[in-house]
Amino acid sequence: MLALVCHYAARPDYWVAFDDAMARLPPGVAPEARLLADTFADPLTASDRALTDLDDEIRKLRDVDDAVVIMRCAIAGFYTDRLIDCREPLARVVQDGREGGAVRSAMTALAMIAFGELHAGHWDEAQQLAAESTELCEERGYRLMAWTGRYATALIAGNRGDRQTCREICQAMIEWATPRQVGHLREFAHHALAQTALGAGDFEESYRNATAISPAGTLGSHPTQALWAALDLIDAAVHAGRNDEARAHAGAMRDANLGRLSARFALITSAATAMVAADDEAPDLFVRALATPTIEEWPFEVARVRLAYGERLRRLRRIREARSQLEAALECFERLGADPWSRRAATELRATGANRQRATGGGEASLTLQEREIAMLAATGLTNRQIAVQLYVSPRTVSAHLYRIFPKLGITSRAALRDALSPTSGGGPAP
Repeated sequence: MLALVCHYAARPDYWVAFDDAMARLPPGVAPEARLLADTFADPLTASDRALTDLDDEIRKLRDVDDAVVIMRCAIAGFYTDRLIDCREPLARVVQDGREGGAVRSAMTALAMIAFGELHAGHWDEAQQLAAESTELCEERGYRLMAWTGRYATALIAGNRGDRQTCREICQAMIEWATPRQVGHLREFAHHALAQTALGAGDFEESYRNATAISPAGTLGSHPTQALWAALDLIDAAVHAGRNDEARAHAGAMRDANLGRLSARFALITSAATAMVAADDEAPDLFVRALATPTIEEWPFEVARVRLAYGERLRRLRRIREARSQLEAALECFERLGADPWSRRAATELRATGANRQRATGGGEASLTLQEREIAMLAATGLTNRQIAVQLYVSPRTVSAHLYRIFPKLGITSRAALRDALSPTSGGGPAP
């Protein structure tokens, strides 16, 4: 509880008291508290041993039914990108809550799965899970917890071009958090606003919001949200002509050895180095960044790095290579429904002389990744309930997706799904 109080307050002096409390605990006492202290409180100070122990504990969750244990492990892995490994046990917590069990844990688990889906590029599913979490929190009076789901909603809305919704959520978040001194919620809001402005090409606004979380050149004390906003700050600084600040922040990421936490952090740290590098060094550094193992689990970040790489290649007049990177970035942004980012990539692509026409019709190409996954499962003959069990969502969510899928494919029944889906498209359900 003390760790969570310090986390939401986002004040360095609170963490001093927390560290003092931890130091007074005898060895072997409260191992779950130590796990939170070692990985969640300040990911940058997590030792390799602590990260290994966390991975071991998460692997054990497959045989654990205790919602408290599952939630503590998942929280410990939240800022070190372990959410994807916690998805199945978190889904069990959600199902238990839906059936009358630990509802409070289910609220938090829903929000955590939503962020896992957001990172994995399943934005429709993330939005629905976040909304369900927020609704449950409001019904039960958990006002603080409700903001986590709203944060996910604000990120998705902003990155899909709905700046008004993003701004309204963030303004309400700041107004609620400020008198209660909940500094972490203000960081939520500034991150969503920074990323939204960045996608829209408003680089100065993005920079102001990103540096409201952490000044350029420093990641601060217990910098959980600063880690998520690090690439945003550098991207905004580079485009705003703040090159010294961008270089300073990339240096802070390298000095903190941020990349050891996860593949995503390794990708963005390498990409940050490439973005601030000299022209004769940058291309090789971008290639190295995109060669980071398992980064396909983070499609939005990969597309952003490809966009930055394509921008640099175009300025270097390496047009054919630039087009390749920009095409890949644009394709991913379009799949996600990230319209502002699609426009950024399309503008860069046109500047190379390419004359790519964006698809405007329906059909399989217009499906999101989550919709295609559900469509492929439904085409095999599975019922909504069977699909829901396999994907750890509610049958109502599956039904809502199919309601949107049918008109996109120009069909009116499940029986027509198999013929409507291209057998040579290379898609299919995720493993």
